[in-house]
Amino acid sequence: MTTIKTQIGKSGRIVIPVQFRKALGVHPGDHLVMSLHEGEIRIFTPEQAIRNIQALVRRYVPEGHSLADELIEERRAESARE
Repeated sequence: MTTIKTQIGKSGRIVIPVQFRKALGVHPGDHLVMSLHEGEIRIFTPEQAIRNIQALVRRYVPEGHSLADELIEERRAESARE
């Protein structure tokens, strides 16, 4: 883990050091996601946020099971009952 000391500017901005930007593959103008977790600010890319959410869902949905297919099947069954 790399740790760097930085400072908050007058407008509340924090500069992300170049080695962190390179590691994340981000450039000026890119969007980032921030979260506050147990007193820590975490910064990640939207793509990483999606991967994190997918990993969370996978803990509850078995591999190979499609929630989308399940939803479609439920909707078709509801439609057939009407």
